[in-house]
Order: sequence, then C-alpha cells, then structure tokens
Amino acid sequence: MDFNASKYYNERYASPRIPSIFSKKSSASSRIHGLSFPVPPPPPPPSSSTKEKEKRVHGGQGLDLAMAPVDGIDNLSAARIVLKTSLENSRALASALDNTGQKLEGIKQRLPTLGAAVRHVPRQKCTFVAIREHIDCAIGPAAAVLKVYDTIQELQKSLLSHPCSDLSTYLLMVKQLEESLKFLTDNCRLAIQWLEAVLEFLENAVPDDLYIMKVKKSLSILQELQATEKRARLSGGVLCAAFDKLEIEFRRLLTENCIHVVWDFVSSSIGDQASTAPSPLPVAVVQKLQAIIGKLNADNRLEKCMSTYAEIRSLNTRRSFQALDLNYLDLSISEFDDVQDVEYYIDQWCKHFQLAIKHVFEIEYKLCSDVFEKNGPDVWMDCFAKIAIQSGILSFLHFGKKITVCKDDPIKILKLLDIFAMLENLRVDFNRLFGGPACIEIQTLTRDLIKGVVNGACEVFWELPIQVELQRRSSPSLNGSVPRLVSFVTDYCNRLLGDDYKPLLTRVLTIQQSWKQDKYQEELITSQIYCIIKQIGLNLDAWSKAHYDFTLSYLFMMNNHCHLCSLKGTKLGDLMGECWLKAHEQYRDYYMTLFLRESWGKIFNLLSQEGRVLSAPTGGFVGDSVKKRLKSFNEEFDHMYQKQSNWVVPNEDLRLRMCKLVVQAFVPVHRSYLQNYGFQAETDASPGRHVKYTTQGLETMLSSLFQPNLSKSGSTKQNRLIGKIKDIVTDNFRLTLLAA
Repeated sequence: MDFNASKYYNERYASPRIPSIFSKKSSASSRIHGLSFPVPPPPPPPSSSTKEKEKRVHGGQGLDLAMAPVDGIDNLSAARIVLKTSLENSRALASALDNTGQKLEGIKQRLPTLGAAVRHVPRQKCTFVAIREHIDCAIGPAAAVLKVYDTIQELQKSLLSHPCSDLSTYLLMVKQLEESLKFLTDNCRLAIQWLEAVLEFLENAVPDDLYIMKVKKSLSILQELQATEKRARLSGGVLCAAFDKLEIEFRRLLTENCIHVVWDFVSSSIGDQASTAPSPLPVAVVQKLQAIIGKLNADNRLEKCMSTYAEIRSLNTRRSFQALDLNYLDLSISEFDDVQDVEYYIDQWCKHFQLAIKHVFEIEYKLCSDVFEKNGPDVWMDCFAKIAIQSGILSFLHFGKKITVCKDDPIKILKLLDIFAMLENLRVDFNRLFGGPACIEIQTLTRDLIKGVVNGACEVFWELPIQVELQRRSSPSLNGSVPRLVSFVTDYCNRLLGDDYKPLLTRVLTIQQSWKQDKYQEELITSQIYCIIKQIGLNLDAWSKAHYDFTLSYLFMMNNHCHLCSLKGTKLGDLMGECWLKAHEQYRDYYMTLFLRESWGKIFNLLSQEGRVLSAPTGGFVGDSVKKRLKSFNEEFDHMYQKQSNWVVPNEDLRLRMCKLVVQAFVPVHRSYLQNYGFQAETDASPGRHVKYTTQGLETMLSSLFQPNLSKSGSTKQNRLIGKIKDIVTDNFRLTLLAA
C-alpha cells in the first residue's frame, strides 16, 4: 500500500473536512430527529520537536521528504500517530454505526406515528392564518360595543325623570338613547357575523373544545347585547317607559290647554253668538305636541297619539255643546208634544248646527291641521273626523233625517226649505271640513239628509192641492170665522212665493227634476199655487152649504171673501191679479148685506114706524099691542144676540164696519120707539118686563159683537204663520198627510 504520509498529514491538519462535515451532519441529524451521535476525540497535540519538524516541512525551501533522511523517522512517527488516530476513529465510527442502526430501526418503527402527528402541524397553522382576518374584523365592532354600552347606561339613568320639567332635553336624551341602541345593535351584528365565521372554521378544522367554547361564549354575550334595543322597546323597557311618559305629557298638554266655547246668547246673529269662541292652542304648546308626535310616530305610536288627541278634544267640544241643551237631538218625532215643539226644535237645530260647523268644528279642523301638520293631510283629517264623530255631529245629521221622514204636518215643506237654506249656507264650509275620505260616514249621512230634504219638500208641494181637496169632507167652523186651513194655506202660499222661500223652492224643484232627467219649468210653482187656491174656493162653497143657519153661512162667506181680498199687496195677491181681488171685495160686501138684512133687519122691523101702535099722548096706559111688540123685540134681540155672540169676524176693520152699520141702523129706531112709548113703559107696574134695555146699553152690546174669543183663538197667535194651528181641521190635514 502506497501511503503518502506527507499528503495525508497535510490534508488532515490543513483542512480536516471529513470530521467537520460529519460532525455537522450528525448535529443536523441530531436536531432534526432528536438523536445523539458520538463524535471521535481530536488527535493529541504534537510535541515541540514534531512542531519544529512540521515547521521545517511546511516552511522550508521546498525540500522533499525523501531528500531529508534525517527527518524520515519523524515522518513515520507522525504517520503512525495519524494511522493510530484513524483506527481509533474507525472503531468509534463502527461502534456508532452499530448504535445508529439500532436507533434508525426504532425511528423507522415510530415514523408512521410521528408522520401522522407532524401532518397536522401545517394544517393548524393554515387554519389560524385563515381565521386571523375574521378575528381582527370582529375586534373593532366588539370594542365599539363596550364603549357605547356605558353611554347607554348613563342615558337610562337620565330618562328616569319626567319630560314635563324639560321636554326638549328629554326628547334629546331619548333620541341619543335610540341612536346608541341602534349603534350597539349594528356593531353587535357585525361582530356576530365575523365570530360566526370563526366558529364555523374552528368546528370544521380544529377539534379543540376550548377554542370553540370561548368563541361560543363571546357570541352569546354579543347576541345578548344585540337584543338590548329590542328589550328596551318592549313593555317595561327603558324606551317603552320613555315613550309612555311622552304620551302622558302629550295628554297633559292637551288637557291643561283645552278651553270650551262660551256662547254669547245675548247676540242676535249667529256670527256674533260665538264671539267668545276659544283661540287655537298657543304656538309653544303646538310645537311641543308636534315634537312628541314626531318621536312617538317613529315608534309606531301615531295611532295612540291620534286617539288621545281625538278623545280630549271631542270631550272639550261636548262640554261646549252642553250649554246649548241638545237633548232634543235624541227625541223621536212622536215624542214632540205638538206642532209648536216641532217648529221650535227645528229652528233650534238649524241654529245649533250652524254654530257647531262655523265656530266649533272649524276650530278643531284648524287645530288638527296645526298639530299633525308634519304627518300629512291624511293623518290630521282622519283625526279631525274622529273628533267630529265623537263630538256628536252624527246626532245632528240623524235629527235632520228624522225631520225629513216625518210626514205628519203640512208645515213640513217650509221647515224643510229652512233646512235646505241652512245646508246651502254651510255647503262650502262643510265640503272643506268633511270632504276627505276619513269622513265618508258623515258624507253619506249628509247626502241622505239633502236627498230627504229635497224629496220631502217636493213631495209635500205636489200633494198640497190634493190634501186641500181632501179637507172638503170636514165640518166647517161653527162661529163663521175663516177656517184655519184657509188662512194657513194662503199664508203658506204667500211664504212660498216670498223672496225667502221661492228661490229655495225653485232650487229644490230644479234639483229633483234633474234627478228625474227632466228640465225645470218656470210655471211649475205658479200653476201649483193656482190649483191650491182653486181647491180652497171649492172647499168654501161646500162648507157654506153645510151650515143649517143661512145667516151664519152669509157671515162665513163674508169672512172668507174678506180674507181673500185682504191678500192685496201680498205675493199671492199679486199672483192672482187685481180682478180676482176685486171680485172677492164685491162678494164680501154682498154677503155682508145679506147677513145684516136677514139677521138684524127683521128685528128692526119690530120697532119700525110702520109697526108702531099709535095712542093718544094723554092716554093713561100703553096698549096691549105695544107691550107685545116690546116683548117680542126683547125675545128676538136676546136670541139673536146670544147666537151671534159666539160668531166671529176676524178682520177688525170689517167687524167695526158691521157693528157701526148695525148701531147706526138700529139704535136710532130703538131710541125713537122709547121716546114715543117710554113714559107709559116707565109708569107700568112692571116696566122691566117691557123695556129691558136702554139705548146706551143696546149700543154697547151691539158694538161688542163678533169679537174673537181670546181663550179659544189664542189672540194674536192665531195670525202667526206656521206652528200655531191646533184646531180639528188642521189635525185632520196632518192625518191626511200622514196617511198619504
């Protein structure tokens, strides 16, 4: 074996790579696998002589080893040392290899288990890297949640106070609390979304219960905080309690600022009667109400606000109506005592209804518009409709409807025209106040009322001639006066033709004709009036023939012709014409002449010159014929006076004229007769039996004839137009209308 000791020496000591490289591998392998390999010890340091030789060898002048026999022994010794060292290393290496083989076999056996364990290390690392972004995103909202929760706690304490002390501050705190709760809810929602993603990753990638439990606990806390806003709005929650306090403050503001109407009944006109009507709510109060409504509306409590507002304002309105005494609105027509009650209640109803619309509901309409202005017209008009209904407007309309269906009185047409005039006067205001869809019930009742007024008035108007004709079968008046049906109908026609009612009647007839698709004609009213007056004339002829006493029949016709001719200057008289009026004047005078001649004329004949029995002025006694004549006169006069004392001449001028004619024709005859035979009569043993009345007494008695009986006729009330008719004829007329 050729062994170059110098070369080996140089390689061993100059660059000992093999041991160092192996050592590194062993070190690396040891770090990786956790094993420990034995490393051979380093060679002993050379002696000083050897160092010097090595120095000469490496630092000489390029002398060859063979050329230095002196140094051969040293080289051999060095080689020997190297070989010995290598041998020791080889032995150590062999021993280590033997040990390594055994360890590698153990490693081989444990390698599958170790591989399975190592395989999860990169997977977990990837998983945590993937969810790191989700965790970072959840941290921001979670931190915001913690900060805002403290603010919410402070606001909740502040809202324990009542808003009446400082409403604006209270509303501001409520707003801040709502915003804080919304901020809390939104951030909780974001954090929950990110943590739910983290939980999903962990449940699928890392079967570690500790991590999953912590994430679930965090989710539970966030979900609990997220429900804070919902709990705050539920009953018993802080927001719900705050809104309840705002509702209480809303009611308080309305209650303390409600002023009902104080009616001034001294005033004459409807416009002045409500001069003390309340002014609208103060601006500051309206602003507070608007602020509360705005806040409660955001919590879906607007309907509650409207109900509260309508309840309080309608209560205030009903208190205003209490002074008007509206109990009659609940009465039925059958509960009215008589016609006067019907008239009175209808007149009261017309006045009160106008007051309600113009001075009560007008104010409520304006207030609703102001308070709920920011919520839109649909809201405040709906609220106003509730106030109007709860205040009793439907009772007004129902009462008017009861009047329209009532057919038991001939004055109905005039009252219906009064109602129509009132409704026409209110039409613009009524449509403005109640024209919205929220007032559909009011609109329906109003349309029914107007329809009933128009049809009812027209129905009575068209039936009047028939109803007058039906009264022909009734009995005439027993006192010779003008039947109240006649005076009623003529006055009735006069009013229909007057400036107040004729335009209304024309309007009503026009409306009804339009409903029938017909055109109104101007002569409809006049022709109907002619028919009515014609039936009145026929009735008078029939009633005059029904009197068994023809003198009473003359008086009856005289009174009625006087009544008809007295229509001169009236609307009815102008319609009937001058010839018609003069004809009735002639008939009046004609029947007056007949009456005086057939009644008092026969009595006058008993004392007339032709019937006197002349005797000598010196005769001591009056003759039997004079006595008989005086007795007959007394009996006839008593009978006639007694009979005619119950007869009536309603026209005062005609009554005075008749009495004057009787006195002028009769008293002078009686005075002359007594002057001629008075002495004898006075000297008679029983003068009272023959001369019963003095001339002055007769004149007084005759002047008092034909006076209206005040207890029966009601004095001037009988001349009033509608509402004063109580006799049997009118009652029959009412029953006829009802039967029709």
